[in-house]
Amino acid sequence: MSKKSVVLAFSGGLDTAFCTVYLREQGWDVTTVTVDTGGFPPEQLERIQALSQKLGAVAHHTVDARDTLFQGYLRFLIAGNVLRGQLYPLSVSAERACQAVEAVRMAEKLGVQAVAHGSTGAGNDQVRFDVAFRTLAPQLQLITPIRDLALSRQQEISFLAERGFHMPAKTGTYSVNEGMWGTSVGGRETLDSWSTLPEAAFPGGEIPTDLKPQPLIISFEKGVPVALDGKALSAVDVVEKLNAIGRPYGIGRGVHLGDTILGIKGRVGFEAPAAHLLIASHRELEKLVLSGKQLFWKETVGNLYGSLLHEGHFFDPVVKDLEAFLASSQDRVTGEVKLVLTPRAHVVEGVRSPHSLMDAKVATYGEANVLWTGTEAAGFAKLYGVAQMLSQKAK
Repeated sequence: MSKKSVVLAFSGGLDTAFCTVYLREQGWDVTTVTVDTGGFPPEQLERIQALSQKLGAVAHHTVDARDTLFQGYLRFLIAGNVLRGQLYPLSVSAERACQAVEAVRMAEKLGVQAVAHGSTGAGNDQVRFDVAFRTLAPQLQLITPIRDLALSRQQEISFLAERGFHMPAKTGTYSVNEGMWGTSVGGRETLDSWSTLPEAAFPGGEIPTDLKPQPLIISFEKGVPVALDGKALSAVDVVEKLNAIGRPYGIGRGVHLGDTILGIKGRVGFEAPAAHLLIASHRELEKLVLSGKQLFWKETVGNLYGSLLHEGHFFDPVVKDLEAFLASSQDRVTGEVKLVLTPRAHVVEGVRSPHSLMDAKVATYGEANVLWTGTEAAGFAKLYGVAQMLSQKAK
């Protein structure tokens, strides 16, 4: 390494390709790091590595962070049943936090003087990377060429072409970011709040009309998915298989409208079969095994945890406090959930657990029970309404 060395978070796209060449011309030895959080087939990782070498990076590293992503981020999103706006799984939010952490680890391992990313000044990702880099590695210089230079895509393409690097023209109408926890889709229809994103825009494409209902059983152990249809799998394998199963059915598709970190409204399409199937199943299992007060506070904690992750506050100390609560709440969340998938829909048909709080031998709702008498129930009902009776009399 020279005295002037930098680790660049590298996706292999136009922006990070420009960054590689630009930084090299500014006198930096550039090491590129691609953090695989899902969505990268082997041939794409090979293409990214070859591109890095072609652009003149002194070294390239690929980090398989799929298990790290699950253990450090996704399991808490499942535990908290986190869907932003009751709809959007925080796929990009979790990926960027994970990728930033891994880039810092590589920078510290290599002993470089700087870290860099290729985010623009227009979106959420710049904040997520900046906060992570400055918090975890304040001793390193932070370099952001795309944001600092404010170049157009065409200017970046021309810059590279003048130096003999011809990037393929952007193909397709839509911008797609695929990861293990979901795929985001952007296009002209997501620039306003009225237009409809067509089915063809999603990676799964049009939904076949001849699909038969697909039964499925997901098993959990302490809140973590451990099996599909009785076959034991790693959590990462469960997520990847559920994505493959649910995608043809259009499970987990939607368009999310919400607030960005920068304070404006944004709209994005998404396709996240595994996230929606796991959260729906996990939520139903929790209804069976957790108390009402646990469920109430878990919803509050889960929403706060998701907001902190999404908005770039993942390194606030309160995050670890929330994770401790969520982890503790999962001690009894073990069991099986039975679902049926149909086009654009999934239904939870049943749930069972060795820790079930629903016991027909003790009491059946609306029917008989052995825990109290009718006279005791009448007294309870009378006392239960006393405060309301008194408040009405006071009017």
